[in-house]
Amino acid sequence: MEYADCFCNETYSSLSESPDIYAYLRRAERFIMKTVVGIDVGGSTTKIVGFDAEGRLIAPIFVRATDQITSIYGALGKFTTENGLALTDIERIMVTGVGSTFMVEPIYNIPVYKLSEFSCVGRGGIWLSGLSEAIVVSMGTGTALVHAKADGTFDYLGGTGIGGGTLMGLSEKLIGMKDIDHIIELAAEGDLSKIDLRVSDITKKDVHPGLAANLTAANFGKISDIATKSDLALGLVNMIYETIGMMAIFAARGKGIRDIVLTGNLTALPQAREIFGNLNAFFDVNFIIPENARFGTVIGAALQN
Repeated sequence: MEYADCFCNETYSSLSESPDIYAYLRRAERFIMKTVVGIDVGGSTTKIVGFDAEGRLIAPIFVRATDQITSIYGALGKFTTENGLALTDIERIMVTGVGSTFMVEPIYNIPVYKLSEFSCVGRGGIWLSGLSEAIVVSMGTGTALVHAKADGTFDYLGGTGIGGGTLMGLSEKLIGMKDIDHIIELAAEGDLSKIDLRVSDITKKDVHPGLAANLTAANFGKISDIATKSDLALGLVNMIYETIGMMAIFAARGKGIRDIVLTGNLTALPQAREIFGNLNAFFDVNFIIPENARFGTVIGAALQN
């Protein structure tokens, strides 16, 4: 049922026949002039976003907390405070993500609806990109791939455990760091030629028409004794992006499409556009990192009718 249907049970042939047209409009306003909030409760962060009564996106935010319940209430408090919203301004809360199972009742008497994460991934990616069809990739702690269409068809294709969790875990062991900001700072100074084996390192001939000489033959396949922590950090970022990228390319080819929309926290790393841009050129696909890409899933939740 559309939310507008809740107040449209009475009909009049003209305004003059309405016993109290102003009361009717006030009732309508209570249902229409409200904000819809989406919350994505992940393993390490919680994201929140809203759409106002006119369908405009309210600036998304995210918070970190040690447990899901704390992060949900913390995110909602921060979101309402920063955007000057009262709890009575919120019509409903749409919750998704692995932590959504912890929600068993309304939040501050606001109705809560739990949604499939994969449909939210697809819906958010399509909305952000403006495409009619795409492979939408959610790069979070792990990675999920969804074949999404603007008609509301979302097909979960599978995923991989490779993602942000991989980057943080291996970085802690290889370079002694697990703070993502420090890892990114190190990677900015890295040199992949001291880490990865390239096609040009193992052949001087074209082994396959169109196969670029600077394609990776083996991640960490040529690690140097003098490789620095910066080199290792960049090698990890590159390996994770290339692994996710190739899975997405195979999925796109299987569906006969070129467009691949990237969402999730890993889209915010500065190396993302260059690495995926290289894959665009090598494999004739179209990787897209839209604005607000890291909030794709929670935007998809808030958009659910």
